[in-house]
Amino acid sequence: MRFKHILYFTICFFFSTAAFSQSKDVKLPANWYNLDLLQDGYFGISTEKAYKEILQNRKPKESIIIAVIDGGVDTNHEDLKDVLWTNKKEIPNNGIDDDGNGYVDDIHGWNFIGSKKGNLAYDNLELVRILRAYQPKYRSTIKSTVLDSTEKEEFALYTKATTEFGIKYNDAHETFAVIAVINKVLDSVGKLHHKTIPSLEDIDTYKADDEMEEHCKKIIRKGAKESGSIEKFHKEMKDAYKQYDVMLRYNLNPKYDERAELVGDDYNNANERIYGNNDVAGPNAEHGSHVSGIIGAKRNNNIGINGIADHVRIMGIRVVPEGDERDKDVANGIRYAVDNGARVINMSFGKGFKWNKAVVDEAVKYAAEKGVLLVHAAGNDNKNNDVEENYPTKYYDSPEAVEYKRLHKKKEPTLKEMVQNPMRGNTMGQTRVGPLKTVLDTAKFQLPQANNWIEVGASAYKNDATLKASFSNYGKYTVDVFAPGFMINSTVPGSKYEEFDGTSMAAPVVSGLAALILSYYPDLKPHQVRDIIMKSVVKVEQKVKRENERGESERVYFKELCVSGGIVNAYQALKLAATYKANP
Repeated sequence: MRFKHILYFTICFFFSTAAFSQSKDVKLPANWYNLDLLQDGYFGISTEKAYKEILQNRKPKESIIIAVIDGGVDTNHEDLKDVLWTNKKEIPNNGIDDDGNGYVDDIHGWNFIGSKKGNLAYDNLELVRILRAYQPKYRSTIKSTVLDSTEKEEFALYTKATTEFGIKYNDAHETFAVIAVINKVLDSVGKLHHKTIPSLEDIDTYKADDEMEEHCKKIIRKGAKESGSIEKFHKEMKDAYKQYDVMLRYNLNPKYDERAELVGDDYNNANERIYGNNDVAGPNAEHGSHVSGIIGAKRNNNIGINGIADHVRIMGIRVVPEGDERDKDVANGIRYAVDNGARVINMSFGKGFKWNKAVVDEAVKYAAEKGVLLVHAAGNDNKNNDVEENYPTKYYDSPEAVEYKRLHKKKEPTLKEMVQNPMRGNTMGQTRVGPLKTVLDTAKFQLPQANNWIEVGASAYKNDATLKASFSNYGKYTVDVFAPGFMINSTVPGSKYEEFDGTSMAAPVVSGLAALILSYYPDLKPHQVRDIIMKSVVKVEQKVKRENERGESERVYFKELCVSGGIVNAYQALKLAATYKANP
């Protein structure tokens, strides 16, 4: 799923009084994430310093293709159109597969969730698809039902998905109701004062109809402060309304499934490669365009923003709808990128359940064999990825992993146990659930894994206790680095620019950095680029705020949040890259 952080922050507005995030009531430089902490005062990655002090009189040796596997890329954007990958072997719009790769008119990439009939805009969460697949078989199963080993695994997955579906549906339904009232108050007050967006003074003088509206007035005041202005909060609430509407209408709706109609592939055939269309923008290219701009928006053209990498080509690969991406599409997206020359693949998406991880594992191994680096966003739920699942992942479902799981099979907590361990914050009297305290067995992190993979958490702009973006997932063993992912200004459709937050924004910072390194040192292997990026981080010495998996506020050293213990840095990475020799 490619939701920005809005869902997590919306819940925080309603249910939490603790302040973990840096203030948005600030005017940041549009390119703060490219700035230097010592020279400029913002905890960026020193991109501009690197260009001025290291790269000024040097020419890159190669233009690097970066594949953006996402929900779509606006190929007409003023700051992206000159940096798009173009398939020179293909004649545009002649309806012929000129290069013989199986994909007709794939000029700027490929869309695996569309067909001649149109594009798939929405899809279910993976857990809903699991319910739909297994419910006919297991809905009447009880404890005394005799099951073989495979059926036991399926039933355990079905039970887990059923429990989480109930939790997610109730949360979404209750939160959507609050968001609806907030939007009603905003619209009513605006109409009273003949404004599209009311002022905070207008909100204060509004006479609420009931206790709920009065509470929403408080949320609006708090939200406007947290967001930096009433205008920003107003937009966030309109976006939140749309996202929760999509969540209930499509993502969590077992009756919704238009895959067969709009994609038309043989979904059960995971080895099928040729399907889709060439519309790399799709119906909603906002997220993928923002990601693309961070990586490589044309630098120094006196419009828009400066991307991190100067000599890149963006290849658009659409596999992520509004909902959870499907493993088959992710695997095919990776393979398409590799086969068409990508050196780096950005993956700003993720989900909590897997369906066919084997097909993704094989694609990741294929990328490794062909020398392609994968960069993946850690997720926006403030979860510990050492404990919680977040797919796709660098850890293979290898025979060793299967055996480890068999020997260390843990009992899933019951709903009663989960309820007794409430999740973060004040829940306004609601019952919210969260994971129990887990004793971590670090042996599992030594299991077979991809060495061409970087997992990225999100950081903010100020070098203080709030440096970890409050929404960002973390993991001492599973998250490799952190990168700027808070108030990031980048490209969105219609040649416009907006600020987004999320690990979805942090991952392309690292992808852009990887491409920058490779453009000057193209012989480096993926594991070497990974090594350089991780070893050249700016170490964070002070403790930072974190809300742990039990909802407890604590301060921890940054090395408890990620493997490297720091924030990526372009200046230091390029200096270190100069000392490396390419492995054979």
